[in-house]
Amino acid sequence: MSVVTITDKESSAQSGGAMDRVVVKRGPSREVKIAAAVALAVLLAVLFYFLAPAGNSQTIAADRVTISTVAQGRFDDFLPLRARVQPLVTVYLDAVEGGRVEQVLVEDGASVQQGQLLAVLSNSDLQLNLLARQTEVTQQINSMRSQELALAQTRLANERARIEADLATQTARRQFELQRSLAARGFVPARQLADSRDTYEANRRRSEVLRRQQATDERLQSSQLAQLRTSTAALNASLAIARATLEALNLRAPVTGQLTSFSIQVGQSLNRGERLGQIDSAGRNKLVAQVDEFYLGRVAEGQVATAEVAGRPYRMRVSKIYPQVRNGAFEVDLQFIGQEPADLQRGQTVQIRLTLGDPAPALLLPAGAFYNETGGNWVFVVAPDGGSAVKRQVRLGRRNSEFIEVLDGLDPGERVITSPYTGFAERDRLDLSN
Repeated sequence: MSVVTITDKESSAQSGGAMDRVVVKRGPSREVKIAAAVALAVLLAVLFYFLAPAGNSQTIAADRVTISTVAQGRFDDFLPLRARVQPLVTVYLDAVEGGRVEQVLVEDGASVQQGQLLAVLSNSDLQLNLLARQTEVTQQINSMRSQELALAQTRLANERARIEADLATQTARRQFELQRSLAARGFVPARQLADSRDTYEANRRRSEVLRRQQATDERLQSSQLAQLRTSTAALNASLAIARATLEALNLRAPVTGQLTSFSIQVGQSLNRGERLGQIDSAGRNKLVAQVDEFYLGRVAEGQVATAEVAGRPYRMRVSKIYPQVRNGAFEVDLQFIGQEPADLQRGQTVQIRLTLGDPAPALLLPAGAFYNETGGNWVFVVAPDGGSAVKRQVRLGRRNSEFIEVLDGLDPGERVITSPYTGFAERDRLDLSN
């Protein structure tokens, strides 16, 4: 503010004195200042909206992620697996009866033939018990044979009695018929004829009674003999089992193959049922592979797999599927088709490719770790300028170790982040900085 002094001549002349007046310099009005402030606030808000990151976005370095391009190609429907070599057939060797090891005839790792003697055990209590049981069984068998002999003698006695009764009946009948003809001519008295008739009738009835008795005895004896034979067969079977149990103290190879895990020593005491080792099928192997539970519905028996061993290709097929899922995987058995690789060792691992379907043209996305976090339901699609990526819902199909089949949501030429989404999976938008 400045002060200006103005002299009014006429007034001075009249009043004879001077008078000062203050002049104020004018600025913007209050309304103009308010409007300017509002405009500035709106401008700052607009700049913040366009320049600040979105609330559900995140800025990451472009070199931290892997970006892959969607393209048309041929999808090979296979599954890479790591399989383990195991014997095709494994027979476990257990101690049927406990005892003390008296002799070991083979060593661990040896090739054995079916029925070959491996070791000899001894068990005095078992031997004494088996001998006593054998004596008891023999006595019972002898007793049954005596009963069978007595029944046979009774049958013969009944047969003789029936024959004698039939002979007496025939003799009495001939005597009666002869006397009846003589009595008609008056040569035999009536009393003698009556005695002869009574004798014939008595012998005839006696013969009929003997026949009924013999039939009843035959039926009962046949049933008794059948029971005796059944009991005898059971006792003989029991005796055979007792002898086999005693023979089980001699350990023999149940099948032909390679003996493994056989480490018993002379003087060692073995319990009944104790595992002594196992015999693996020689020259016949299978592969056991762990498969991700995602493929449980796509793996089937008979599917073909290929492997390269020592520079040569080999084919195999899925022979058995174990549907029990443990730790997110299930097991399958594979058997070789044709000749097996030479010198396969138990426990060796082999890389195989299991064919799940025929090759077909498809829209392909390179495989990446993103699938484990999204389940193939969504991906981050990179903008054409490469400065950002936006989450997009997609539908993915089959996959192998190299590519994933795209069914819907992506077009050829689009770029997708295929590296892990750890740290920004919850975001809807990514800003890619150089």
